[in-house]
Amino acid sequence: AMSKSAVKISSDLLSNPLCEQEPSFLEMVTAFDTAMKRMDSFNQEKVNMDIPPKNPSHPFARFSSVFPSLNMAVKRREQSLQDYKRLQSKVEKYEEKERTGPVLAKLHQ
Repeated sequence: AMSKSAVKISSDLLSNPLCEQEPSFLEMVTAFDTAMKRMDSFNQEKVNMDIPPKNPSHPFARFSSVFPSLNMAVKRREQSLQDYKRLQSKVEKYEEKERTGPVLAKLHQ
């Protein structure tokens, strides 16, 4: 949308009566218009390109047999992330409860 707006602005500038009076201004606006049209076509090409896979660990799948330590590190990270989420939900649960001695002790723990 931004590149379309830039093309519109450049074409509006090109149709400005000042361009007819000042040749140097006309030259600058024409160069600007050409640049904005190129940028718009480049952006359209990028939009129409194939979208890469959404799984960020996809490149690691090829090398999992070559580098077993990498596969183990990914598994440890996933396990740590699950543990963190589980403990974070426990903390949130205790924070919502009334502040009594046993609740504060469990929260601190």
